[in-house]
Amino acid sequence: MSRHEMYDCIGIGIGPYNLSLAALMEEKTELKVKFFDQTPEFQWHPGMLINQTDLQVPFIADLVTFANPQSRYSYLNYLHTHNRLYKFFFFQKFEIPRQEYNDYARWVVSQLRSCQFHSEVIGVTDEGDCYKVLIDNRLTDEREIYYAKHVVMGTGSKPLILDGMKGLPVGDVHHTSQYLFHKNTTIKGSSITIVGSGQSAAEVFLDLLTEQVNHSYQLTWLTRSEGILQLESSKLGQEFFAPDYVDYFHGLTYEKRMEALKTLDQLRNGIDPDTLNNIYNILYNHSVSDKSPSITIQPLTEVNKIRKEGDRYVLNCRQWQEDRDFSYQSDKVILATGYKPNIPGWFFDEFEDKIVWEDEKKYKVSRNYKIQFKEESNRGHHFYTVTNLEHSHGAGATNLGLAVDRNIQIINDIVGENVYEVQRNTIFSQFTMDI
Repeated sequence: MSRHEMYDCIGIGIGPYNLSLAALMEEKTELKVKFFDQTPEFQWHPGMLINQTDLQVPFIADLVTFANPQSRYSYLNYLHTHNRLYKFFFFQKFEIPRQEYNDYARWVVSQLRSCQFHSEVIGVTDEGDCYKVLIDNRLTDEREIYYAKHVVMGTGSKPLILDGMKGLPVGDVHHTSQYLFHKNTTIKGSSITIVGSGQSAAEVFLDLLTEQVNHSYQLTWLTRSEGILQLESSKLGQEFFAPDYVDYFHGLTYEKRMEALKTLDQLRNGIDPDTLNNIYNILYNHSVSDKSPSITIQPLTEVNKIRKEGDRYVLNCRQWQEDRDFSYQSDKVILATGYKPNIPGWFFDEFEDKIVWEDEKKYKVSRNYKIQFKEESNRGHHFYTVTNLEHSHGAGATNLGLAVDRNIQIINDIVGENVYEVQRNTIFSQFTMDI
């Protein structure tokens, strides 16, 4: 077992949030840092890199620009380096194609010395004045020990599969995160059903709707939502994703924060208008012909269980507004049932009794992203998190546009000075009245 000297900071996970942190740390600090990820290489939602799909945020929400527009790790510099700047100029869109965002992030990874893949963090312990981080290095098949003054947990999320939908053959029933891996076999089924709502469900439905002309499957979309609803994308509405709103939201009581999240649901879970328009345009053109493909779209319907029956699957459904149960059969089922925080098991083993919990699943987090410990006195080492933050930092917790502001605060807190400027009073809305 190899041991390594002390690091200023170790990052757990290399998704866009911690990748942004690594880039910003390397560019303007002298911090000694290391970031680990168990995967072989950076891939951003590879099962959902569907052709013709874009990010839901403008290109300015890249890994670094909100902190440093002159950064060599900016998306514009990526375009310039790859001789794509004029192409993007004539593309005339603010949104980045999803496949290109993945390529951009991989380009940033390739330039950073601090990112180490094939390396799973299998334990972190509090040593009193630092953290000991245990790594399973899958390239060398060795265990490695690192020490760090600070840790940043960026383990992201993992697919949420409901209890009544588990244990079924993954080639037939799988989460949207696996969509492209199984698409070639999915489209060979005689009937395909998408269960769930939101952007992922709509993108998969649109992709299968486009493919349907070359196949003969029945395509069904069932969602418990009140309707197939559009994302709130007004300019003033988007100001709820600004750091100024996060300041306000974090100052509310836990109960008020939970209430506020419900009122902002359409800012968080609606579907991009372009996606909905594309779906409707195809549906309309299909409707011209008497031989239009078989399509069912039904909201107000929850699926409680899926069971295998012969070569098909039976979905136990309930139209909740009518309070009526029914069964529905399908060859293939794709679950757009969302995601849940991916918090490693070792975290609970080591820290469950040491930190402050707002409820049984949500830890208390400071405004600058430190997990709050019961005994905070004289702590010179901190455990930061950019995972599981909706309850503490609001609707923008999973929004790429706020990732850079999070990392600015973490870096400034670790260094003890303003390495990057924290920008506030940047929007037209206000959320409280000074009296």
